[in-house]
Amino acid sequence: MKTRFKKRLIPPPIAAFATTMILAHSSFIPSVYAQATAGKTVSYTETQAVAGKLIYDVSCASCHGVNLEGAAVVPNLSGDGFAVKWSGAPVAELATKLRQMPPGGGGLNEQAYEELAAYILAFNGVAANSNTPPIQLGLQSGYLLPDMTDGRRVAIVSEIAAGAAAVLEKLSPVSDEMLNNPPAEDWLLWQRSYDNQGYSPLDQIDRANVADLRLSWRMPLQAGDNNPGPIIHDGVMFFFTFPDTVLAIDAINGALLWRYQHESDVRASQKKGIALHGDKVFVPTSDLHVLALSAKTGELIWDHEIETEVGLSGYNLRSAPFVVGDKVMQGITSLRIAKGGWIIALDIETGEAEWRFNTIPRPGEPGGNSWNGLPIEERSGGSVWNAGAFDRELNLAYFGVAPTYDTGPLLYPVDIDGINNDALYTNATIALNPESGELVWYYQHLANDQWDLDWAFERQIITIPYGGQTRKAVVNLGKLGILDALDAASGEYLFSMDMGLQNVVSAIDPLTGYKTINPETIPNPEQTRLICSTHYGSKSWPPSAFNPRTNRLYVSLNEGCIEAGPEGYELLTSGVRLAAALNPDSNGNMGRIQALDLGQQQFAWRYRQPSPIISSIMATAGGLIFAGDLNRILRAFDEETGEILWETTLDDVPSSTIVTYAVDGIQYLAVAVGQTSYYVNDWSRMYDLFAEQEGMPINDSPKGGAAIWVFSLPPRKN
Repeated sequence: MKTRFKKRLIPPPIAAFATTMILAHSSFIPSVYAQATAGKTVSYTETQAVAGKLIYDVSCASCHGVNLEGAAVVPNLSGDGFAVKWSGAPVAELATKLRQMPPGGGGLNEQAYEELAAYILAFNGVAANSNTPPIQLGLQSGYLLPDMTDGRRVAIVSEIAAGAAAVLEKLSPVSDEMLNNPPAEDWLLWQRSYDNQGYSPLDQIDRANVADLRLSWRMPLQAGDNNPGPIIHDGVMFFFTFPDTVLAIDAINGALLWRYQHESDVRASQKKGIALHGDKVFVPTSDLHVLALSAKTGELIWDHEIETEVGLSGYNLRSAPFVVGDKVMQGITSLRIAKGGWIIALDIETGEAEWRFNTIPRPGEPGGNSWNGLPIEERSGGSVWNAGAFDRELNLAYFGVAPTYDTGPLLYPVDIDGINNDALYTNATIALNPESGELVWYYQHLANDQWDLDWAFERQIITIPYGGQTRKAVVNLGKLGILDALDAASGEYLFSMDMGLQNVVSAIDPLTGYKTINPETIPNPEQTRLICSTHYGSKSWPPSAFNPRTNRLYVSLNEGCIEAGPEGYELLTSGVRLAAALNPDSNGNMGRIQALDLGQQQFAWRYRQPSPIISSIMATAGGLIFAGDLNRILRAFDEETGEILWETTLDDVPSSTIVTYAVDGIQYLAVAVGQTSYYVNDWSRMYDLFAEQEGMPINDSPKGGAAIWVFSLPPRKN
């Protein structure tokens, strides 16, 4: 059955800066476009490119960089990622994006945009050709952009393996109970289970033998922006790859069992995964659909297109769906879109919408008075970037909500009784009843966030000793690298732990967790101020891992700051510009793994290295934690001491969730590489900016491309 709603429009310009984010953070299927557009390849003249550079330097370089490298969430216009995304695409699509730049409109004419396009092609290695007509965006809308990949394989197509049906037939339905407490062999959710702990009870790979790990199989993937993690059930790996493609894979050998590809008229956007429940796979798409597929066949069961308001567009589905009982919950990212984001719940059998929770409250609703008196049309943000966590005993689903980029109207409070500028429910943990969508409680970790310092990442449910009692808590860290622990039932504040990487919060109230802001970090467009952490996040997308046997939480952290003031690029509307800066105490190290004893609320150990940590942390009963970094190193650490016990160099950046699973008594370790994301790109730029000056290893350009890597121990000798 299909559920259909109003057709979403292709995104027009989003307000101000956010418009330009679309260009390099969107992607496409070159082969599909090539089939649909039988046009010629566009060409340009050297004269066009020279003129385009002058225009770029004046109108574009302040945001996109002098080398077209981008910054933060400003897209890159050069490099391997750009080449893969745009080679073979219709020039009309590039024209649409260019005409949205500069932010807010810069009065450029059509000739100027043609010259800009020529300069971008020239910078990306496409030779000028004076013997063919120059770029004419209006007249050559049916033409294609030339190949900029330098021979790199763009499309990956594998054949369905013989015997696939026999492997798939063994799949059993996945229940709520299994998601709450998965079989040891399975990895059923983004972080394995409802509690998001990222911990596996498998112990075949342990401290004594981890040094013997070797590659078991490798499967190439389509290149593109994505941040997924594998899900494994009954020996089948389900993987969400670019572009809007779901693969079912034999987890023993990497053989393809089925493939489903969702076709749409928009470019593929980066997403963080899929969900498995019952006999269905649930999939978010780039054009705002949520799909239900048969786990055994990949066939479409239902298709729900999320309804959006007329005139509002640019939404994305970044997070994986989150299934509890008969509800499929899906978070919406909204960036600068008026009225903000939301969470929607769909019926698991029909796809029909059941409830919706708005992450930005309307005037007159609880929390509606926290937006400085702004009408709902002038409130934005509140994106939901990650799937939730769920406690079956309490019947509560926990989500994190991101801040707003439109910070200017919130900087100073208005003098009106009953009105404040906290901006709920941004940077909050919200606890919802999954059956009704009712808000049971919330806790705002950082009110009126003026720095894009999200508290929007994974919520983890743990049980620890606290205050002489055993307490069930929800813990999470924001970009500042501060951990907050809350009572899972009530939202009562318990405690915080500061990783020591920030200067924004000067004090934390021990009773309420209220954070006092250092006045020297308040945005001031006239004065340059050092802000730590960076808005890339000391803690960001890569999730942490908690070992319930030891009460230790293992956190991936990256060290960096920003200079906020009159110089740099625009991100927020307070008037400050941002520029990358080193943490004063970095000493040539950007990457850190921190071990926290949450039972004692104290630090256990830390490991520092030059290269930023890019993957998740994964913990196992074998006494190990695993993590991967920007320089393509995957490591196993002794969870007790932080000692490195094994490492290997991959052929691309390990950018996904690391997982472990077992089939037929053999434990495997899996990670996806080479699929980029905001986070990967941001820290790549940050590292490259400071590597030489700090004497850090130069990050060489990986050539392997996107793939799944799977490791195992060698067979035992009789």
